[in-house]
Amino acid sequence: MKTGISTGCLYPMLTEKALELLLDSGFDTFEIFFNTFSELEPDYLSKLKNLITKYNANISSIHPFTSSFESYLLFSGYERRFEDGVGMYEMYYRCASFLGADKVVLHGMRDDFSSIGEDEYFRRFRVLHEKGRPYNVALLQENVDKYYSNRPAVTKEMKKILPDSSGFVLDIKQALRGGHDPNYIARIMGDKLKHVHISDITERGGCVLPGKGCFDYDHFFDTLKGIGYNGDIIIEVYRGCFDDVSELVKAKKFIEGFY
Repeated sequence: MKTGISTGCLYPMLTEKALELLLDSGFDTFEIFFNTFSELEPDYLSKLKNLITKYNANISSIHPFTSSFESYLLFSGYERRFEDGVGMYEMYYRCASFLGADKVVLHGMRDDFSSIGEDEYFRRFRVLHEKGRPYNVALLQENVDKYYSNRPAVTKEMKKILPDSSGFVLDIKQALRGGHDPNYIARIMGDKLKHVHISDITERGGCVLPGKGCFDYDHFFDTLKGIGYNGDIIIEVYRGCFDDVSELVKAKKFIEGFY
């Protein structure tokens, strides 16, 4: 395992500025959270790659800024919009491949949208996933509160129906918000768990940096070891969760104490 961080932790700081600041702070493994179309252009991507090369760092995954739009773009009843959306996500795969990342994170369909059934959801996920294969990039389904992916039964069925296409991101805060034990979700995902977004929680349910809450990390890392997880652990919190970047560095060291 390696502990990394999402550039999204510093939002709304410009993505390249966030990356450079985190690199200067000692991080070497990243999830890049793209925030607009111009950040997908070749010249911009080259700037990011030059930074990564300069610091001998690694991009583990990318997170599309269109996540909040995926219900409408990819999972509506309008087939042509889905077809166009597939082309857009292929652009994310190209960006990921260029930067050396092998994962793209998907939120999927919101519960309050639900314009297609389970079979169609899985079919579309397969189509999207297959578009990533030529780039050696996997599309991963993240568990997200108030989304279709928050349901453990969906995760189980997805593994069954898509044995060669399914892969998952486990987000601790999203699991807890959705009323689920992250350890339970991790065990369900099993060997299909490929990526972890880590955070902590207060007794009142607030999201905080790892080490500042009451989440049982001993149990969680035992669970990860039990299912054979050896992927990255990515710190993903909101900007209001800390005052200074030095706190992110402390959180990284805290997490590394468990493996």
